Amino acid sequence: MADPESRLASRDRVWGLQQLYGALLTERQRELLAWYYDLDLSLGEIAEQGQVSRQAVHDLLRRAVAALEGYEGRLHLAERAARRRGVVVALLGEIETARRAGGQPVEAALGRAAALAGAVLEG
Repeated sequence: MADPESRLASRDRVWGLQQLYGALLTERQRELLAWYYDLDLSLGEIAEQGQVSRQAVHDLLRRAVAALEGYEGRLHLAERAARRRGVVVALLGEIETARRAGGQPVEAALGRAAALAGAVLEG
């Protein structure tokens, strides 16, 4: 069984992929993912509610997550968003450096900030 940190990271990843690609899933897949990840229902609770076996719920969830991962594998939207977030964090750091420094270091920091802003715009 995975440790709590990796389970949480996995849940966060699925949640993020749902936000990006959820509309591409079937209504049933969206519903199961919402029950499991959003409402935190157990496989047994979902099986009871959907009148199917726990194994069927497990298989359906696994296929829904695989579909989300497949979309990400082809489109890379989550990967690009993570890169953009990293650039924006670096940009904010450069701006803070410029704000605190004054003088010649300000020019250099603002130049780096402008380059980072350009990178965000290019995607």
